[in-house]
Amino acid sequence: MQGEDLSVFFFNEINRARPQVHSLLLRIMAERSVSAFNREYQFPHLQVFADRNAVEKEETFELPGAARDRFLMEIEIAPKNDADIHKALTFDTRFHDTDQLIQSVTSNRINFTELRLVAPIIQNMVSAGDAVQDFVEHLRRASHRPQEYGIALPDVEMDELMIAGMGPRGSSMLVRAAKVAAWMNGRSHLTPEDVASVFHEVIAHRVFFKPIYELQRTWLARAYTKAILNHVPTP
Repeated sequence: MQGEDLSVFFFNEINRARPQVHSLLLRIMAERSVSAFNREYQFPHLQVFADRNAVEKEETFELPGAARDRFLMEIEIAPKNDADIHKALTFDTRFHDTDQLIQSVTSNRINFTELRLVAPIIQNMVSAGDAVQDFVEHLRRASHRPQEYGIALPDVEMDELMIAGMGPRGSSMLVRAAKVAAWMNGRSHLTPEDVASVFHEVIAHRVFFKPIYELQRTWLARAYTKAILNHVPTP
């Protein structure tokens, strides 16, 4: 799809783009619109995916917090150390032509214009009881004030760790993602396990560490979200 019918936009190595581009991306994700060539373009169906170069740091610009917050999840894709997989990627010619490989992907099961109708149906179908609501609230509070929940990490001064934990959008996105997890498992009610299953992917990029610890985000974010889940009582 092209133009205003564009449904999927993949941004390769987003941290190579300059801040001006990040600003445009933030607007299109927040408002589903952008101004260009003296006119306004609307993208009602657009879903944005991105990856980043995690190795090189020269000439890269990390996303600001407001832009990171617009992404539902941040998923770590670590290549498996599997000899068979690497041999296939090296010798199987179908992996050598990306365009041809994409053409072999199974055709869509639902038209992209209908996704906006399906999403609210799932969200309204899955209910969250008082116990789960309290659980999510405790997770939110723990992300801001870990000391209140007895959370400690090795070689980390917990009083000097946090700038801010997850905000209202983070809490909302956490519940939305957890409801989809429940729906995919054939349930119409939300459980703490559903919330825990998506907690790291939804929340890790939404917590803000002080500068001295921000440099250690790669390992620290996962350790922090894991510690929160371990210390907040499950109803």
